Amino acid sequence: MVQNTPISVVTIDRFIIEQEQRYPEATGALSGILYDLVVAAKMIANKVRLAGLADVLGAQGTANVQGEIQQKLDVISNDILVKALDHGGRLCAMASEEEEGIITVPDKFQRGNYVMLFDPLDGSSNIDVNIPVGTIFSVLRRVTPGGGPGTVEDMLQPGLKQVAAGYVIYGSSTMLVYTTGHGAHGFTLDPAIGEFLLSHPNIRIPEHGRYLSVNDSYEKYWTEPVKELMRHYRGMNGRRDAMNVRYVGSLVADFHRNLLGGGLFAYPANTKSPSGKLRLLYECNPLAFICEQAGGAAIDGRQRILEVQPTELHQRSPYFVGSKADVEAAADYLAKA
Repeated sequence: MVQNTPISVVTIDRFIIEQEQRYPEATGALSGILYDLVVAAKMIANKVRLAGLADVLGAQGTANVQGEIQQKLDVISNDILVKALDHGGRLCAMASEEEEGIITVPDKFQRGNYVMLFDPLDGSSNIDVNIPVGTIFSVLRRVTPGGGPGTVEDMLQPGLKQVAAGYVIYGSSTMLVYTTGHGAHGFTLDPAIGEFLLSHPNIRIPEHGRYLSVNDSYEKYWTEPVKELMRHYRGMNGRRDAMNVRYVGSLVADFHRNLLGGGLFAYPANTKSPSGKLRLLYECNPLAFICEQAGGAAIDGRQRILEVQPTELHQRSPYFVGSKADVEAAADYLAKA
């Protein structure tokens, strides 16, 4: 006799409402932001799914603020997020990896007490070859007084100040993982009903990881402590539980695998990129918040990522994120530098 697997009927809307009810002082503004994000995620997922059929593959022909060639879906995803979030009366400003300055909420809309930063479509250069891509977001409370437009000062807060963060991965299924500081929870989009359903409650990352996600093509540019660290992970210095190298080159895809299966994503500083490559505000901080809530850790090589005080909107950072014991090993080895 075939037994049916129970199907979750907890939608993300219901989950958010139940979480909000635990805090009588909650205004509902943060919940509203998350609802708007869910709508945007569904729209982007639809664009990604139909990318090969709707002429949205390939380069846009323009460069973003980092000088990287924008893909068509970068621009489309950025526009979707801005339009989904600018009119709800909950945000006073936004910032995107794709735009140089902050994105102000138009005067015709009410402004709220939160700001949001996002990477609209991480890994978009891989979409032409059908590799998973994702959206990453971070929410902070504004620190400037009054109800006027948000400022850069509102954005330049350490990751410890985040009130919510998450990512959406668009792959064989579309999954949203987020935290508001009370655990990390995952929801899978059921395309038959168009709803995100709770599929991974209270995610916990294993203490030791199975997977090492690092771009070995930069090995010749690494410092000796970094090379020693990588040899440690691979079991070349006596470690018994050697890690397997699994590197997609799409941050969300690598992070997601490691979060669920245990592992470490590393993008060390090197002689070509002494300040690292990943963006502190749009990538490092939100994923670090999620990882810590799942029992993991994240550092820039020496310091806890969430304690770094940002000084620039598009600041870059070295990055080690994942299973706690493996991040601690990175801190130990890199202290020798």
